[in-house]
Amino acid sequence: MKIPFTKMHGLGNDFVVLDLTERKVKLSPEQICGLADRNFGIGFDQLLQIETASSAEVDFHYRIFNTDGSEVEHCGNGARCFATYIREKNLSDRNPIRVKTMNRTLSLKINKNGNVSVDMGIPEFNPRNIPFRAETEKILYRREVEIEGVTRELEFIPLSIGNPHAVIFVEDLANTAVKVIGEALGAHSDFPNGVNVGFAEIHSGNEVGLRVFERGAGETLACGTGACAAVIAGRLLHRLDTKVKVILTGGELEIEWEKGMSVLMTGPTKIVYEGTIEL
Repeated sequence: MKIPFTKMHGLGNDFVVLDLTERKVKLSPEQICGLADRNFGIGFDQLLQIETASSAEVDFHYRIFNTDGSEVEHCGNGARCFATYIREKNLSDRNPIRVKTMNRTLSLKINKNGNVSVDMGIPEFNPRNIPFRAETEKILYRREVEIEGVTRELEFIPLSIGNPHAVIFVEDLANTAVKVIGEALGAHSDFPNGVNVGFAEIHSGNEVGLRVFERGAGETLACGTGACAAVIAGRLLHRLDTKVKVILTGGELEIEWEKGMSVLMTGPTKIVYEGTIEL
């Protein structure tokens, strides 16, 4: 079986997009892992599947798979690429486009300059819904983790923006051990579904630097939900303004959030090339 694919990226966070609106294909975790291999496959951070809508309230169904074959709830950069793909392939002329993910409905708007704005929904702070094991709901938590044989106490803000995040504020982002700390906290038993670990360095009230160690993918060049989580966390600590520029390794995103409201994320996308997968 041969399936056409499109390679895309949002700030270097790269995706393979499959249009499954007219064909029924179910990839196994082993097949996804093989396609994700950057030496023997295509290579990507996530695989995005476009499927027909399950109800009249949305235009498409949207599924996301990590490089280890696991399905995840949300991907901000992927959502923007999704919108660009729909427009470029003439699958819909609606703007905004409404899509259903594993656990929420997203509104994707293509702006005149080609950037895409995504209504990411309202963040979740209830530990049970993140999910995160904690006796009480508060902003900052501390947990002990073992890092390279040494027990350290980490302070972080957990929340969900469709998928779980733990945000750690640091003073020197360039010299932070993102992989080591990200793996340690990501595997903590109090995060039963794992967690994306973000490391944020505040530059000013409207600018923050960010690196993210993602579940099932490792550190990526950009993470849209991670950028949202970092701004939300900074707002909760009264250290960031309503509208913030987030500087990631792959580029910049604009995040806007007022407490009690949906999060708005805006940024660019790019189609890299197209090809055919043989399964």
